[in-house]
Amino acid sequence: MFKAVTRRAALALVVVGMIAGAPAMALAGPKLVIDVNGQAKGTVVIDLDEKAAPNHVARLIKLAESGAYDGVVFHRVISGFMAQTGDVAFGKRGGDTSLAGRGGSDLPDLKAEFSNIPFKTGTVGMARGGDPNSANSQFFIMFDDGPSLNGQYTVVGQVESGMSVVRAIKKGRSAQNGAVTDPDYMVKVRVRR
Repeated sequence: MFKAVTRRAALALVVVGMIAGAPAMALAGPKLVIDVNGQAKGTVVIDLDEKAAPNHVARLIKLAESGAYDGVVFHRVISGFMAQTGDVAFGKRGGDTSLAGRGGSDLPDLKAEFSNIPFKTGTVGMARGGDPNSANSQFFIMFDDGPSLNGQYTVVGQVESGMSVVRAIKKGRSAQNGAVTDPDYMVKVRVRR
């Protein structure tokens, strides 16, 4: 009887989470914890999916632990679509960020790790150029579902908490592909295991 009640309760939590738009279950892997400042203020926690994208997740962890993401701006933010950040070469706040979005880290680009995980609200994917194997340090967080991205970009995780902070990130101008003037930024990015 106790097991049946526990299973029903667990199923109810999963269903409630799905209805609320939250991830049904948190991933067991590491988490990327991002303190955001600017128009949006707060903390975003991302569950990283090591099984779906081990090399990309390892890259995010390496860059976060080295401090490379600290002070990097959200350079491309499109209302109803996504917020992009992570250009450690050209996206540091306080400098000239006019080239933000064109750079990466000094590490080599990564081979694509596409999966069947859909791009939904809160999904975190790796940005890349025209070559599927060109992801490096930049990533984006979805504001809404983006089925056109499915199978085209590497999914690295899902927002566990702080989606209201993500939604508040200063939006860019649609006429300039989401380029943001005086963008919000990641104050500190750390890894929690």
